[in-house]
Amino acid sequence: MKTFSAKKEDLERDRKWFVVDANGKTLGRLASHVASVLKGKMKAIYTPNMDAGDFVIIVNADKVHLTGRKLDQKVYYRHSGYPGGLKSVTAGTLMGTKPERVIKMAVQGMLPKTQLGKQMLTKLKIYAGESHPHAAQQPAEMKL
Repeated sequence: MKTFSAKKEDLERDRKWFVVDANGKTLGRLASHVASVLKGKMKAIYTPNMDAGDFVIIVNADKVHLTGRKLDQKVYYRHSGYPGGLKSVTAGTLMGTKPERVIKMAVQGMLPKTQLGKQMLTKLKIYAGESHPHAAQQPAEMKL
């Protein structure tokens, strides 16, 4: 019996679109489930060295739930590359200004840190409100 290895043609025609409502969902649980779908781990044709995942649309990103005191205590860092260029922002401030970035960073941390992981992240679409411009793709509702 030979080992099955998915081809690029098989993966491209099998892609689906899913929409997830983040209203009231916990950030980490939402991010881990979405990362699994982006990788394609739910499919029978999953191959670790190929991008077998589906597209995921997340709506109501501004209503995601963080447990405990993470809104005050969780800090996101970035660096400009210059001396003294370390910037920091708390999760509460970031949720007030750019709630999409909180979910994107959580999902990005659960994907591979390679070119393949960057390619998987391009299939993630996040919107703060209820509406999204991807109605033409006829996304299916995904329950978590």
